[in-house]
Amino acid sequence: MQDILQEIIAHKQQELGQLKAKKPSLKDALLNSESGIIAEFKRRSPSKGWIKEEGRADIIPLSYQQNGAAALSILTDEHYFGGSDDFIRIARQSGVTLPVLYKNFVIDEAQLYAAALCGASAVLLIAACLTKERCKQLLHLAHELGLEVLLEMHAEKELEYAELQPDLYGINNRNLGSFVTDVENSFRLAEKLRAATASSDSSTKGPVLVSESGISNPDTVRALREAGFRGFLMGEHFMKTPDPGQALNDFIAQLRMKH
Repeated sequence: MQDILQEIIAHKQQELGQLKAKKPSLKDALLNSESGIIAEFKRRSPSKGWIKEEGRADIIPLSYQQNGAAALSILTDEHYFGGSDDFIRIARQSGVTLPVLYKNFVIDEAQLYAAALCGASAVLLIAACLTKERCKQLLHLAHELGLEVLLEMHAEKELEYAELQPDLYGINNRNLGSFVTDVENSFRLAEKLRAATASSDSSTKGPVLVSESGISNPDTVRALREAGFRGFLMGEHFMKTPDPGQALNDFIAQLRMKH
């Protein structure tokens, strides 16, 4: 009996090793990508209702991967976004190997363990949801679990969170209070964010900036890249089409034509 117990414990150690192992890097994927597009699996929105209620996690994320996404974002909030942690697990089982961002309103350590367990590569931490000290604690645990952190800011007053040195720095173009979207927010805050990270970010390449929400035009992506952004999180623009993967493919083709 003891031999079986030892075998079980040995296998459990192996499972824990896999859980804590370094996942595909979102940061590296964006730095090495021509498009930088983080394609989002988003079935619902609090402001717009269902975008694609029939959207399947075993089809659309893999289609994004096959059509050129640099990385994926998967909404896991159930009540407001129609998401589920299982969607990341299902996407992985379908063959997704790209970095996956666990997109939720993370306020507790339990959510970080859930992200690691379902196969995410990175988690979103939102400055507007957390005190700076709380954000620091969650960022530290995320790193212990092998997860990268995309730290999202929306307003200039939140740029002080940048000193926590997350793996990626996000600017949300959507006001989380009113849900009004303005892509100009990324342009307004880009220089200020770089200045805020100048003394704290040790990367020789500088901070990896991600513009989130409201992006629907290849010209906008091009302009954002010129402003220093390396990642572009896009969901609704693709999800509202009959074939999100094909819509991504078409968008990337248009993006390449601009060069």
